[in-house]
Amino acid sequence: MNQSRLFVGNLSYETMENDLQEYFSQAGVVTSVNLMLDKFTGKSRGFAFVEMSSVDEANKAVEMFHGKELQGRALTVNIARPKEERAPGPGGYRGGRDGGDRETGRRERY
Repeated sequence: MNQSRLFVGNLSYETMENDLQEYFSQAGVVTSVNLMLDKFTGKSRGFAFVEMSSVDEANKAVEMFHGKELQGRALTVNIARPKEERAPGPGGYRGGRDGGDRETGRRERY
């Protein structure tokens, strides 16, 4: 698990990656900034991932910036958790179109 990757939430929709790069560089070397964008509109989703060059710098950034204001919003800053595997959503394979038997189309009653 990468302990130097930060989740940064409650961002202003006006905040850009370069704003985060500049802001977080106060805590150390920023190796990457990934602002999450809506895939349909291209607008910010209000959160980002910032990767610092070390665990110590990441921890320092959490201490320095969690709850602090950037562009009028109090930031949520913490060590990012690994991405969780998600179950397939609607339309995912479940043994048949509606979960029934593929041969007969009947469902078991429980």
